[in-house]
Amino acid sequence: MLIYLQMIESQKDKHKFEIIYEKYRDMLFAIANNILHNEYDAEDAVHHAFLKLAENISKIGDPDCPKTLGYIVTIVENRAIDIYRAKQAHPAASYNDETIGVKVEYNGSNELAACIAKLPARQRSIIVLKYHHGYELKAIARMLGITYANALKIEYRAKEKLKILCEEAGIEW
Repeated sequence: MLIYLQMIESQKDKHKFEIIYEKYRDMLFAIANNILHNEYDAEDAVHHAFLKLAENISKIGDPDCPKTLGYIVTIVENRAIDIYRAKQAHPAASYNDETIGVKVEYNGSNELAACIAKLPARQRSIIVLKYHHGYELKAIARMLGITYANALKIEYRAKEKLKILCEEAGIEW
């Protein structure tokens, strides 16, 4: 709430905003979540509504007035609908290790290296950087521009897949 209050100059308007925020915050979230069915997107819609409210707080009369409620509900509904439409226009693609990077061919005699070469590029990069070059996983995550948690997950998947590939090649795990 401090972010919003910094946008408001008069103490009277700040007090008015605090009343509205405390009174309607949960209801606005429920309205946005009902439209979006996603808590994070609903939080974005509510945040946008409160930003608009803070920008226009001087135009608001009584915080308990139905007109005030209608104003902020309209803002949150419109923003939630905009977010919903944007998500429909640009659907998120699921993450697939197989689609990232370049496939590598290995023609050497080391069977373990051949199994590592069969891994998807992102998984192969993490295995090589960690176990061949000796980098810490946090440093690898920074190098690859991913979060540490994502690097942990990719490393886990890489080890699981490498275990299967090694077993298929007859390498004792």
